[in-house]
This record gives sequence, structure tokens and C-alpha cells, in this order.
Amino acid sequence: MAKKIKKIKSGLFSRSMSLAMLGMEAGAKSAAESLGSIFSDETKKKLGKQALRLSQAAALAKEFGELKGSLMKVGQMLSMYGEHFFPPEINALLKTLHSNSPAVEWEEMEKTITRRLGKERMAKLKIDDEALGAASLGQVHRATILSTNENIVLKVQYPGVDDAVDSDLRALKNFLKFSSAIPKLPNMDPVFAEIKFMLKQELDYELELKRLEYFREKLGNNFLIPKPFPEFSGKRILAMEYLPGVGVDSDEIAKLSQARRNKLSKDLLSLLFKEIYELHIVQTDPHFGNYRIHLGKNGEEDKWILYDFGAVREFEPAFTHTHLRMLRGILRKDRQEFEAATIALRVLVPGDSEELKDYLHALCSLIVEPFQTDEYAWAEGNLPKRVAERALEIPKKFMLRTPPQELLFLDRKILGVFTALTTLRAKINGREILEPYF
Repeated sequence: MAKKIKKIKSGLFSRSMSLAMLGMEAGAKSAAESLGSIFSDETKKKLGKQALRLSQAAALAKEFGELKGSLMKVGQMLSMYGEHFFPPEINALLKTLHSNSPAVEWEEMEKTITRRLGKERMAKLKIDDEALGAASLGQVHRATILSTNENIVLKVQYPGVDDAVDSDLRALKNFLKFSSAIPKLPNMDPVFAEIKFMLKQELDYELELKRLEYFREKLGNNFLIPKPFPEFSGKRILAMEYLPGVGVDSDEIAKLSQARRNKLSKDLLSLLFKEIYELHIVQTDPHFGNYRIHLGKNGEEDKWILYDFGAVREFEPAFTHTHLRMLRGILRKDRQEFEAATIALRVLVPGDSEELKDYLHALCSLIVEPFQTDEYAWAEGNLPKRVAERALEIPKKFMLRTPPQELLFLDRKILGVFTALTTLRAKINGREILEPYF
């Protein structure tokens, strides 16, 4: 884990000032670089711009990581769309926000937990001072209920992040105007509106407790989902059962037989389609830290452990039905149904060129490649990378258009599952899992 942070800048002024200083520095460097490029040949000019982008992105990633909260979360979101908009070296730095999240020191977290629980409830627990994990909005500490000896984890929200969402997003928008590290983007207001909506939801741990109970009821027979402990939970702290497991990308999973990895892959793909097309409610953050695997012993089945239900998005059945029509149009080679569905989803609009329609159809055909064969070898196809490369061609050739809000987090989930299946080196028939929904 990265070097610990002593204290988060929770004040609105200090957080905004940090980004403002970055923005002014970015603007000054950009101006200096532009002036210098007047006297440079084309090669030096190109290298100078690349170096400037890298230095700004490195500073941005470092500041996001230390400020935590919505700034870090938005940095992670930007990396998600970076395959489409950003130079590779910039996106690589932003992606470090997913794995190199520094924890806050125990002295600060102990004060926070005491404020959240009160001294009376705090006295009923023995809490490990070393964090099990740290993320953008909070960190997790293992604890024991002294009266029952039950092992739980406490998901503790960082102080001040709930109050800083609006000002963080405003400050970030201003930063992006000055920074040459981030290219000029299409109208990002709908993107920021969706991110704000999801952030507000993720910061409500009482809502997440209800989501835990809901998904335990709907999925509990086939997946392991921690039991919540309401007596040690609240708006900004969530107590749940401690369920350890191994990581998707761990050596233990890599060494499993093909049959066991295939079973896990089918279960994960089935979960994806069940969430979207049956429950119409989707856990949209596919980061590997949000789920692990319980390895069965003595004939017991391997099972996925699903941890995080903060980033949950509900969809109207009409939307998921149209999304399904789009997939069906591709798989059944019905171009008319495909285009009608993409227009209904606002991916295409009437009057779009035939060239754009062809590009989009080719991209979507690539995405559903695993469902067009009886057995698809995920590790050999390198599908997530090819999808990203193909998607990158569209903004180069056509005017950028902000994607529909509903698709932002849904695409994130789908590509996250595809990445997990690639990591598992799955060899499965995905169509037999998808086809019944048609």
C-alpha cells in the first residue's frame, strides 16, 4: 500500500485551493511551452507537449490520491473514459488511482470512527489499526465484536468528503479548462451530472446497507455477500461480516483447473446479465477490489464474494429492453433492429452519416464477439484492448458527442466483467447464457 496520509484536506477552501494552484501552474506551463514552441522544430515541439502532459498528469494523479473523496473518484472515472479521449501515457497515470490509494493514518481514523459510532458502541469493538484496504471515499478496518467474538469489517467514510462533492466537481471543471494534460472534451456536463448522482449515492452508507440486504436476498444462493450489522452502522459507517477470499488476479486463481475457472467465469457472466436484464439494478464498479473468490474445499463449489454495493445504478426496464434489442440486432445480423435500438438509446441520432453507423456497428460487433461462437477463449482474444482501440478511432474521425448518461456506468461494468473473464482465461459458451434473455 502507498505511503499513508496523516490527514485529509477536508475543508472546502483547502481542497479547492489545491486544485486551483494546480490549474494556475498548468496554465503557466502551457503558456511557457507554447512560447518555446515558436522557436522549435516539429519533433521538439511534439516531445515538449508530451513531457508537459506527463508532468501535469503526474501532479494531478498525486493530488487526487492525497485529497481523496470525489476528486479521486472522478480521477478514476476519467481513466475509464481515457481510452477514448486521452493519450496513453496520461491514461496510464490516471489508472494508478485504482491501485495506489494511500490509507489515512490510524490516529485520524480512530477519531473519525469514534465520532461515527460514539464511545459506547466503540467500546464494544476491538478494531485493527491497520487498514485492510483504502479507496477514494473511505477505508476498511477489520474488527471483532467483543461480546460474540464475531469478525466484522468497518467501512469508514473519510471526514468531509460528503460536504465537498459540489465544490470538488466545480474545482475540477475549472482545472480541466486550464490543463493541457487533458484534451478538449465534448460537453461533459451530463457526465459530471451522472458522476455527481452516483457519488451522492455512494456516500450514503444507510442506503448501501439496504442494497446489501436486497442483493443477499436476490443472489444469496449462488454468491457470498456479507451480512450487514445495523447496530454498528450509520450514515457514514457500515459494518458487515468479514468474508476473506482470494483476488481474481492472484496466483491461486491462475493455478486452478480450466474447469474451475470456467465455472467462475460463467457465474460472473450470468450475474452481469441477471443484474441488467432481470433485476434492472447493477453494481457498476467492477474494480477487482470489490469482489474476491472463496475457494471451495472437499467438493465445495468455488463462489464469488461480492463486497461493495455503493455504486449501484437502477435502470428503467424499457432502457434495458432496448439495450437487449441492440445486442440481438447484432447477433442475429438484423441491421435494422440494431440501428433502431441505437437511436432509441440516443447513441445515434437521425441524420448520422452511414460511415458513423458502420463504425458503430463494427464496434458493437466486436464487443459481442464472445457470443458468436460455441467456445470463446478470452485470454487469446485480448478483447478489452481491441475494443478500446476500435472505440478510439471514432472520436478521431467524427465529431465527439457525449454518450448517454445511462450507458456510462453500464459500459464500465460490462468492460470490467470482460477484463475479469480475460484474467480468468475463460473458455466458455457465453451465448447460451445471453440467449435466453432474447
